Amino acid sequence: MLRGEKVLLRSRIESDVKVLHVELYDDVFTRMRTDNRAWRPLSPDSELSPFRMSDPTDDFVSFSVEELSKGHELAGAAVLHGIDEHNRSAHIGISLRPAFRGRGLGIDTVRVLCEYGFRIRGLHRIGIETLSDNDAMLRTAERVGFVREGVWRKAAWVNGDFVDEAFFGMLVGEWDERTGRNGTVQRRLDELVDEAGLESFPASDPPAL
Repeated sequence: MLRGEKVLLRSRIESDVKVLHVELYDDVFTRMRTDNRAWRPLSPDSELSPFRMSDPTDDFVSFSVEELSKGHELAGAAVLHGIDEHNRSAHIGISLRPAFRGRGLGIDTVRVLCEYGFRIRGLHRIGIETLSDNDAMLRTAERVGFVREGVWRKAAWVNGDFVDEAFFGMLVGEWDERTGRNGTVQRRLDELVDEAGLESFPASDPPAL
């Protein structure tokens, strides 16, 4: 288990699967904005369900997210995907259940994933990619300390139109500067403000590159 200030990241259990699938996958419009593949109907019991239980692999680790202040209630899902052990890089994805958005849980979840990636997996670089109009995720990335590195123009097909994607990066040295040697995040005043919006970007599957 990985503990932050507001969230706990743990392994997926069977009772999580249906809740995550129904609230995050069966919400077709939101899912189209968080996955670069076309949505299709799937049962929570399907082996193709993005929230099924599975063992971690060398390049993909998934977590269920609990909100600590709500009696460890299931809040969503988080992943570190595209883990490249040679280049020591990976990408972050999170998806929060609708009732848990707007509480700043996305910021804390990203912080915990960074701590895991940099301090436990020994990564050098972590990336975030999200739609350029996903203001909540843009703010989350920037407040955690990610650097906006550019835009892929009209790179995502979403609900009948092409949309720009923004991409961000964080290097281990930048993370060390923000957190100090003991890993305690040095929070800025503006990070105390609760996030609004989706607080969601690809969390269940790596992009098809």
